[in-house]
Amino acid sequence: MISSYGSWPSPITPQDLTAAALRLSPGIIDAGVRYWTEGHPEQSGRVSLWQHRPGEPAAERTDPGVNVRTRVNEYGGGEWTVADGLVAYCSAPDGSVWLDTGDGPARQLAPGDGYRYASLSLAPEHGLLLAVREDHRGSGEPPQTIVALALDGENADGGRVLVHGADFYAHPSLNGSGQLAWCEWNHPQMPWEQAAIVVAPLTEPTRRTEVEAGPGVSALYPAWAPDGALIYLSDATGFWNFQRWQDGLSQSLWPAPYDFCGPLWVLTPVPYTIIDATHLGCSWLVDGFARLGVLDFSDTPQLEERDCPAVSAALGGRGRICLALFGFADRPAELVELDWATGHWATIRRTGAPAPATLAVSIAQPVSWGSPDGPVHGWFYPPASTTHRAPDGELPPVQVWTHGGPTAFSGPEFSLAVQFWTSRGIGILDVNYSGSTGYGRAYRERLRGSWGIADVRDCVGGVSSLVAAGLADPRRLSIRGGSAGGYTTLAALTSTDVFAAGISLYGIGDLETLATDTHKFESHYLDGLVGPYPEAIAEYQERSPIHHLDRLDCPMLILQGADDPVVPPGQATAMAEAVRAKGLPVRLRIFDGESHGFRRADTIIEVAEQALDFLAEVHGFTPAGR
Repeated sequence: MISSYGSWPSPITPQDLTAAALRLSPGIIDAGVRYWTEGHPEQSGRVSLWQHRPGEPAAERTDPGVNVRTRVNEYGGGEWTVADGLVAYCSAPDGSVWLDTGDGPARQLAPGDGYRYASLSLAPEHGLLLAVREDHRGSGEPPQTIVALALDGENADGGRVLVHGADFYAHPSLNGSGQLAWCEWNHPQMPWEQAAIVVAPLTEPTRRTEVEAGPGVSALYPAWAPDGALIYLSDATGFWNFQRWQDGLSQSLWPAPYDFCGPLWVLTPVPYTIIDATHLGCSWLVDGFARLGVLDFSDTPQLEERDCPAVSAALGGRGRICLALFGFADRPAELVELDWATGHWATIRRTGAPAPATLAVSIAQPVSWGSPDGPVHGWFYPPASTTHRAPDGELPPVQVWTHGGPTAFSGPEFSLAVQFWTSRGIGILDVNYSGSTGYGRAYRERLRGSWGIADVRDCVGGVSSLVAAGLADPRRLSIRGGSAGGYTTLAALTSTDVFAAGISLYGIGDLETLATDTHKFESHYLDGLVGPYPEAIAEYQERSPIHHLDRLDCPMLILQGADDPVVPPGQATAMAEAVRAKGLPVRLRIFDGESHGFRRADTIIEVAEQALDFLAEVHGFTPAGR
């Protein structure tokens, strides 16, 4: 059937997007029992811990109502762990830590009382739970420490402080001989810019040894091997590659022009699997696609690649068999059990129902285009339908998607949110603009001092290449992004005339406000992206979209969480008021109960409905069924 782009009937409804928003963690296998967490939008984003014993159905391990979350660095991570049958987790919103031994109900291991905990690491042989602790009891920036919580105690004082003095910590862990390892970094660096790996005796943690530390080196994700050696990742080569440290000597295991991890935004467990003393399981990216392999460093290191059925892979755990989260090109992601010895894998849990049989899946097409700094990468999802096509000669509307971070990465895995648009006849260009991870340190550093310039240039260049190739209607281009991607969206709308509409989700309109009114973790982030504040105040003002609304000449949809601590809602309100004062069409929606990123089912549904109606009005099509 012939029908204009945008008006094709789709088997995907806004309500379907809530099921697709189920969030799964890679998980841990302990004594044959599988553990993972699930985040449910229909429960206001609540995160629950699940387990699966052999021969039994999967069941929730935490009690109904328990929300396994932490807000250390506001983004959290490492809020649960398992070892030797012990389960430890953080509970929101009070921040308390709980221990479940399997013998009766879980008991509180440490109260919140102004403390937040993250990056949990169990050491049963020492009777301890290690954690990064963030102290919010006073005013100013909350100090962080590494603490030890006694497994047989009440820890009413928040635990015994082991390490202090740095601005930030991550991934504390103990080996069998009582050696403590951790990652640390300080303002104004972000962990992907410069971070150190440190070890010290548990009995004398001030007697520290810096395993790797230096200007311009990001060393992350330390983990102990069974023989007492320390494994970690360092980008001293220009890419995050594996290192092994033992007896004061560091060895490069497999230098390669690929990243074996991503940026440390969230304090999740290490993204690789320690199999035994001489083998580890890992994943890496080649041109944006995941690869899987076993790194054998028993003698001369060798990387033995395994068949990878997925386009993205998130790993974790220890031992020959691990739980991994596989993202596929043509169907929802799956939690799988992966055997490193054989490469065999089996599905444990899916993030959503299979795609409808009537859905013509739009597969990510890798695209690249030139820039003054070199090639830029992205993914193009063309419109697709099993029943409809557009009239001859009509070109499709295209949305440019700008990911957050801006130090983040958009992969090619299946997304029902993408298919929601492509099945209706609207293309998506998902841009890994300069500053994105997955392509090495030099690609990340393209954005240094150039935020609001290089990223905007890359987005314009990408969609312009589609127009030149006859794949996009130059009159029906829009741009959409959340958080830092929202800033790129707003900056593109106020510095170019390429786009006919913009959608900002909790986006940044005023860089000065962000520099002076944000949380500790990102309080100096803009030093590298723009310049030190207030010394570089002129650059902050010049690159703030709020100061250049005279250049804005298209409608906007602005979506914001009322409880956002990262991008205060006042930024959205100020932007909307300024756009409205200019006489341009603008829609502003502030969602109560939402923070930085939308988790609630009703919010996810309304965001999709608002965005579809908005673009239909701007681009002049009628959505099917409307």
